[in-house]
Amino acid sequence: MIRQTQKVFVLFWLFILSPVFAADSVTVFVNVNVLPMSSDVVLMQKTVVVADGRIVSIGDVDSVPVPKGAFVVDGTDRFLMPGLAEMHAHVTSTAPAQVERLSTLFVANGVTTIRGMLGRPEHLRLREQLADGDIFGPRLITSGPSFNGRSVSSAADARRMVRAQQTTGYDFIKVHPGLNRREFDALAMTANEIGIPFAGHVPVASGVREALRNRMATIDHLDGYFLALLPASDDGAGGFGGFFDAMLAANIDADRIPEIAAATAAAGTWNVPTEILVEQLIDDTPVAELRLRPETRYVSRAVVNGWVAAKESQLNDRNYNAETAALAIQLRRRLILELHRAGAGLLLGSDAPQSFNVPGFSLHRELKVLVEAGLTPYEALRTGTAAVAEFLGSNTGLVAVGRDADLVLLDANPLLDIGNSNRIHGVMLRGSWLPASELASRLKKFEVAR
Repeated sequence: MIRQTQKVFVLFWLFILSPVFAADSVTVFVNVNVLPMSSDVVLMQKTVVVADGRIVSIGDVDSVPVPKGAFVVDGTDRFLMPGLAEMHAHVTSTAPAQVERLSTLFVANGVTTIRGMLGRPEHLRLREQLADGDIFGPRLITSGPSFNGRSVSSAADARRMVRAQQTTGYDFIKVHPGLNRREFDALAMTANEIGIPFAGHVPVASGVREALRNRMATIDHLDGYFLALLPASDDGAGGFGGFFDAMLAANIDADRIPEIAAATAAAGTWNVPTEILVEQLIDDTPVAELRLRPETRYVSRAVVNGWVAAKESQLNDRNYNAETAALAIQLRRRLILELHRAGAGLLLGSDAPQSFNVPGFSLHRELKVLVEAGLTPYEALRTGTAAVAEFLGSNTGLVAVGRDADLVLLDANPLLDIGNSNRIHGVMLRGSWLPASELASRLKKFEVAR
């Protein structure tokens, strides 16, 4: 501990004496409680110094001086944690006004990184503009255009497309439904050979076991797990599975959940459950209640009406059964918990903006569901912070010296109550401080009449 303290002070005084950092580029959180997210602890009454977008010092409030001219944020009785990541997002438009809207919704909710799951060529330029701070918004990790039954015509075509997307500069390959077994195998083999991850849906023709064998980076929505858990005598062929096979819940062999969770961990495949997406569509929450959620004020009436119609269509389908839907939710939550217990990586994502998932707001609903599934608040928060940094190999995700300063200051401790994750006092985006008042002002611009 003494050596670590000495190291912090050496780093701090090197910072103080260095002419590289101008005073106006320095922000100091004083007397703040730190959630480093490297472990389930709270570091009480610390001073955290940020300069030029990075954390340069963390020390006891009584021992770390505030640099002259620095901007000071009072952290008394507040909690500083890393910014969250939405690991299943969609950038629906690159029109400046729409990018500003999407970015504002995310950042105002403490989301400082998003993974775009349906990329387009223009997203590459947007990714750089966001990274450079030329455009306000979270960091963007982007796929290329999806590989699906319409975009891929053969195994050779899949191989060519994988190489082309890597050359173009996309961060990963997005898999959508419709690939046959040969096409998926060709995609996987080529991606693994050249070192570009592939993620998303599990092709029905291959199944989860094959996706694990092929070292799929992430399986999103828990796609394919219910099919994989059907007894050998019931392959689900010709039956009504519903949204992500929820209506197969009564048929699956739930006793095999720990085994497939262990297989997932052994394969090194991560999961982005997007549980709130599924539950909101198939549960019995009244449509009127969903329509009147506070965050729907930031969504056009036409879009909300579309979400309402989709849920009503699901509930009115002649094959829909409320009891089976409730069982599906129970079993999906059990699967999430067993994946966690087995050591299979979980990443935070909600599939925003999709059915009642307003960007940013939906991520806090996903955190609540993860805790209801059995994770502790720390474990749930880790899926959107430290785990994301581990998965991406990024320099965010922790509050630690040398880490990028994507941070959220909360008015209450989320480790005691996950509902405190959205009690946001301010957000630091790549070293720039945005108090709650500014975030509220930005949000106000995008309110629509209900």
